[in-house]
Amino acid sequence: MRKLALPDEILLSIQQPARYIGGEVNMCVKDPQSVDVRFAMCFPDVYEIGMSHLGIQILYDMFNQREDVYCERIYSPWTDLDKLMREKKIPLFTIETQEPIKKMDFIGITLQYEMCYTNILQVLDLGQIPLLARDRNEEDPLIIGGGPCAYNPEPLADFFDMFYIGEGETVYFDLIDAFKENRKCGGSRKEFLERAAKVPGIYVPAFYDVSYKEDGTLASFTPNNPYAKEKIRKEVEMDLSHTYYPKHPLVPYIKATQDRVVLEIQRGCIRGCRFCQAGAVYRPVRERSLAFLKEAAYEMLKSTGYDEISLSSLSSSDYSELKGIVNYLIEEFSGKGVNISLPSLRIDAFSLDVMSKVQDVKKSSLTFAPEAGSQRLRNVINKGLTEENILEGATQAFRGGWNRVKLYFMLGLPTETVEDMEEIAVLADKIARVYYAEIPKEQRTGRVQVTASTSFFVPKPFTPFQWAPMCTKEEYLSKARIVNTKMKEMLNHKSLKYNWHEADVTVLEGVLARGDRRVGRVILRAYQKGCLYDAWSESFQNKLWMEAFEEEGLDIAFYNLRERALDELLPWDFIDAGVTKEFLQREWERAKQELVTPNCRISCSGCGAKVFGGGVCYEAKN
Repeated sequence: MRKLALPDEILLSIQQPARYIGGEVNMCVKDPQSVDVRFAMCFPDVYEIGMSHLGIQILYDMFNQREDVYCERIYSPWTDLDKLMREKKIPLFTIETQEPIKKMDFIGITLQYEMCYTNILQVLDLGQIPLLARDRNEEDPLIIGGGPCAYNPEPLADFFDMFYIGEGETVYFDLIDAFKENRKCGGSRKEFLERAAKVPGIYVPAFYDVSYKEDGTLASFTPNNPYAKEKIRKEVEMDLSHTYYPKHPLVPYIKATQDRVVLEIQRGCIRGCRFCQAGAVYRPVRERSLAFLKEAAYEMLKSTGYDEISLSSLSSSDYSELKGIVNYLIEEFSGKGVNISLPSLRIDAFSLDVMSKVQDVKKSSLTFAPEAGSQRLRNVINKGLTEENILEGATQAFRGGWNRVKLYFMLGLPTETVEDMEEIAVLADKIARVYYAEIPKEQRTGRVQVTASTSFFVPKPFTPFQWAPMCTKEEYLSKARIVNTKMKEMLNHKSLKYNWHEADVTVLEGVLARGDRRVGRVILRAYQKGCLYDAWSESFQNKLWMEAFEEEGLDIAFYNLRERALDELLPWDFIDAGVTKEFLQREWERAKQELVTPNCRISCSGCGAKVFGGGVCYEAKN
């Protein structure tokens, strides 16, 4: 029987003690003494969110298939336990063995969103591991980062020994083997990092020097070690139908954010929205075969006992076998009390037909993501969605029995005007009008409800908008007020509801997304001041972050408010993400000209992803 790291008196005094005790269904149990390498996967947020992340489930299953590796898990302790662990000097521990994380050989931290950066320092700090990579010794675990935010690792460079750029299924075992070989030879930490630097996709920040110009922009980014690569190409798993996938995923004892089986049907997106980093860095589009998905769905539902399965993709409607997998799931499971969730669908006749079969109409609302209110601005961002598409989708939905619609938009997009902002309210009102025009009074199930939500635009690396300026907090809030005022002027204003995101969080996210190594000093200072769980509005302390910027002498305006020159050296330029800088520049110019670029299945736009040798790039075009 495992001995728990936390005594009963602590477990009984904190929220959700099941976050910390492990023992979940399908948890991997090994003898730590019988393995060569201990690798802990860390999600730097609360357990319920981390347990909902498919990427960690895939790597957890993949690593534990090796007899010589034990993969364990770490999550950020919530604030109540954080306080007690510091008071009582309890070191942070893994879920599986309940042993201090300092005993691990590797700690792999997934970087899913910028607002978790102070939680990374919390994990290291509570684990009694030096926060700065340069301060670690031969006994400390190797800290490796991966995930979407690793496409600009520079703000975190000082805290990590290395980063894995790209998808984890390809070369992680090469890294493990290099570690074993280095240990066998009695090699040092630095010697292992030199071996690691030769592995494709691995970036070791200490092996690169950075210099800056007088105006604050990057002057140079150069290797200082002979093993360091000039350019690091992302790793891509090209054959998604013959690779690792967790047939027996972990099942928590408490409700996770995504409390269901997740079936990833494809990676990448053909659409080419110019604001979307995921659509760029996950190119090219690769599909899983129908046979693979059928087997995975059956095995996962059988091994977990979940009563819901969700199809995961950036754009599920573009999966070529969507009808096949949906019909299979309906025929095989819907009569057995299993619900089917279909996010990321375009609202068309097929989608509505499917949803009417698998959802309780009275309880659900339909979601559209126009992203911009006007057609002009939708063309700028290459959304590929017309007002006619939206209104036709709404019409079909209302006829199918739905009377609640959610709309998602962004404010602060490049070239945005007041008219573009006001068009958000106008479009919401047009959708409400469709309901009253198309649905006879006797067939209505109450008043229509149209909820419009706006987030504020953040330019991300490897998108055509990576050169774009952002707005100040005050400017963002002014934009939200324009939309709110216009909403109240609409004919159907009683049927309309409007929500908007926190502007101060957006401003900080912008700096962390496109920052350079100097931003790491601010992250460290903010953490030392008490910043933690910044993605949670109840925990976010903007005042402390602003003090950290001031104390470190860094100017937010430098990172956020200027349009970057096309010839400026960007902090992430050493990474080859597949999409070329020339393609992104072309798309930036096309955005300014309000020109739409066709999706990958209509014609190839020469983005550069063809170099990976497969996926949608090699499909026969009509």
